[in-house]
Amino acid sequence: MKNLIKKLALASLSLALGVGLYSKSNAEEETWSKDKPVEVKVGVVGEDTRVWDDIAKRLEGEGINIKIVSFTDYNQPNEALLSGDVDLNSFQHHSFLNNFLKEKKAEGEIVPIGDTLLAPFGFYSNNIKDIKDIKEGDTIVVPDDPTNETRALLLLQKNGLIKVKGTIEDLITKKDITENPKNLKIEELSADQTARSLSDKSVALAGINSGMAVDAGLSLKDDSVIAEEAGEELKPYINLIAARKEDKDKKVFKRIVEEYQSETTEKLLDKLYGGNQIEAWNFDK
Repeated sequence: MKNLIKKLALASLSLALGVGLYSKSNAEEETWSKDKPVEVKVGVVGEDTRVWDDIAKRLEGEGINIKIVSFTDYNQPNEALLSGDVDLNSFQHHSFLNNFLKEKKAEGEIVPIGDTLLAPFGFYSNNIKDIKDIKEGDTIVVPDDPTNETRALLLLQKNGLIKVKGTIEDLITKKDITENPKNLKIEELSADQTARSLSDKSVALAGINSGMAVDAGLSLKDDSVIAEEAGEELKPYINLIAARKEDKDKKVFKRIVEEYQSETTEKLLDKLYGGNQIEAWNFDK
């Protein structure tokens, strides 16, 4: 009996020590320094990584090594996050993420951990200077992903070219157009192809996401024919940093969000984009 009690006591001690070691191991994962750096892979879309490059440079001295992973397709960074190929991503707005998770039947698997910027959507053209120049039967290109097609069609409606059924809270496609007085041809293209469509002489307008527009050398302020204006109705389109749900409280991720949401980043956005992309983490303040 004494031997049994002794064995049980030793087992309990071993278990306690094991838990202690496990806790210490977890704690070590959440500590970093210049001598013991931690790598964080951040998925983005497009070639313009200047803001993240600057943030990475600022955090490098603290031992946080940010590795930028660039994608060309808007669905890839979320898939990469779910699979663990990246640790965070920063390319999408709230509406896009919600729709992706709904279609994927993965609600709650990816969560926002910090707002970043608002990038107003615009229509561009190589063929016209004003929407008054739109002619009967002209072709207008819009992105084919649900949230940004909604955004594009509502902007066309706001400028009197069409009328649609639905609001910013809905997912609208060209099938929801109720009035089209000029019989415009609405062509849906992948977001990474919309800028290229400008070279087509038959395209009067092309709706281009901000990131793709920047990559194509276009300025919302100087080159767009029509564009969104920042306001309360655009809150669903505030961009964000996202993580897997199990990682949302990691201290290193919170530090990255903190550095992104800094006055230094705000000044950099203004310097680089001159109002084309604006800070949105103080949107409600």
